[in-house]
Amino acid sequence: MIRLRKLARAASVLTTPLAPEDVLALFNPVFSARQLRGVVTKVVPETADSATIFFHPGRGWKAHKAGQWARIGVELDGVRHWRSYSLSAPAGQDPAITVSDVGAVSGVLVRQTKPGDVLFLAPPQGDFVLPEHPRPLLMLTAGSGITPVMSMVRTLVPHRPDADVVLIHSARTPQDSIFHEELSELADQFPNFRVTHWYTGERGRLDFGSTTQLEELCPDWRQRAAYACGPEEFLDDAEALWSSEAAAHEKAAPGPFAADPINLIIERFNTSLVGGAGHDGGLVTFETSDREVEADGNTPLLDVGEDAGVLMPSGCRMGICHSCLLPLRAGQVRDLRTGEVHGEPGQLIQTCVSAAAGPVNLEI
Repeated sequence: MIRLRKLARAASVLTTPLAPEDVLALFNPVFSARQLRGVVTKVVPETADSATIFFHPGRGWKAHKAGQWARIGVELDGVRHWRSYSLSAPAGQDPAITVSDVGAVSGVLVRQTKPGDVLFLAPPQGDFVLPEHPRPLLMLTAGSGITPVMSMVRTLVPHRPDADVVLIHSARTPQDSIFHEELSELADQFPNFRVTHWYTGERGRLDFGSTTQLEELCPDWRQRAAYACGPEEFLDDAEALWSSEAAAHEKAAPGPFAADPINLIIERFNTSLVGGAGHDGGLVTFETSDREVEADGNTPLLDVGEDAGVLMPSGCRMGICHSCLLPLRAGQVRDLRTGEVHGEPGQLIQTCVSAAAGPVNLEI
């Protein structure tokens, strides 16, 4: 260890005013002792407004599990913005994200990313993953909600002869359906993988108000471990149906001899915010960064900080993972999910779901 420190000091003398890692980064763009990075290796258009971006991560990346997501950092006008994207590549391979052109950061990724570009990365995370033990699966997806499930399908179906997977994917038209051709090819190649493409432009939305359509598409759905990912309303309707069926199931077979429970695992891309309508917000001071910004009562403090050029910690951006916690130095904030105003000096607040309720000082 002493010898390594001496070598590092010697290298610093030779590379001054740059640090040794800065010189190494000139030869290897993903090398960084301070920030995990990845270099884009391929960009594949999926639909008119979506693309899959493959990248090779630098040392420090933890291999992802099928279904997980990762934070991706992109610099826009000199400001680094972080967003969370599901990983669509199979487990055990270099990661990829499939992005739809919705929002400034996603738009840049879809329209401007090219091989050789460098992305800032955070390690993969999330519990929306395949079950530990093999069992029949039902996947319910809509729109870009197919992305994490595609990682599961690519991981499981071609490599497990005993895989038994039913996928029901909803999109407006065949042209809007991400991975349409690949899914159809996999279904043709592997008999135990069944795919239903449900086009809302032709048939309307999937109806989870009763079990009728689900019974037609997957008669044994109650015996399958179910996964769902998509827009909020789609997930809310599915969750309500599963909850109703689970309650009826428990009532019919209560106690220790009940059959396996009816389970639904959900991955949400966002959460419902009630906002701070009618509230004035206030002056937000980012003390360590020496920035002051006037903020309204509707905008999450995470967005306020990022727009001001402050390097804000973030993760899911919907109040689940707690990666965005920051100490509150002074003032109060409004929880955009409930409307509740709270705050004490030193309290850790979730900046992704909190807005200014008057002047606010944050320790960052």
